[in-house]
Amino acid sequence: MLVAGFIAGGTDDVDGNLETTRLLRSQLRTKSELRVIDTDVLPLMEVAVEENGTAAEKAPKNDPAAEGKTEGKEAKGEGPQAATPEKPAAIKDPKDLEPYEHVFADVEYWKKIGEEYQNPLIVTGTVMFTPHARSGIVQREEEVYDSFGRRRVVPVRTYMERKGYILQPKFIFIDGRTGAVMHSENFREEVLYNANQSTPALSSYFELMDRLIPSFLSTLSSQKIKGTRVLLQ
Repeated sequence: MLVAGFIAGGTDDVDGNLETTRLLRSQLRTKSELRVIDTDVLPLMEVAVEENGTAAEKAPKNDPAAEGKTEGKEAKGEGPQAATPEKPAAIKDPKDLEPYEHVFADVEYWKKIGEEYQNPLIVTGTVMFTPHARSGIVQREEEVYDSFGRRRVVPVRTYMERKGYILQPKFIFIDGRTGAVMHSENFREEVLYNANQSTPALSSYFELMDRLIPSFLSTLSSQKIKGTRVLLQ
């Protein structure tokens, strides 16, 4: 199996691409019988941006004014202008992923990757890890003692501001032989802490990943059908 890498966004405090790739590879090695390929993380963002630029260059030019300007420059000996590489936009919201998700449907690209690594099952996708805040009434338990010193626990409702993170990964499974998407699955986990509690972003990321790793692993099963093949349940 090849955990290829992810297009990630959200907070800059955690590299969702690198951390998710490392964690999934580690979990698959220790908690499954699958052979996990160890290689560099694929630069999927750069690949998607390059494909966007190639598509723009191939698009038909229907603007007469633009054509006139180009002809004028060529007549002056300046020649056609080289396309300026597109700079990847910051991904802060799930909608910001849309311009790059076409890379997962690039059959030829994934087929080429599959041929390079002996046609494995490829795991890729997107990872959003974003800060989150919420305020409202929260019920908590509080210890109280009566005049005789007897202890009891009572529910108390208080207004509280809390901060935390939301983790939204989308795992995409691709057949390395054909380059086609076999299956995709979305997950969402959230954690909130008291406003005065300082929790590192990376610690929160691992806390949320621990919750969804069992569901990710349950998606996979090893079965023998004319040899060993990795199938999706």
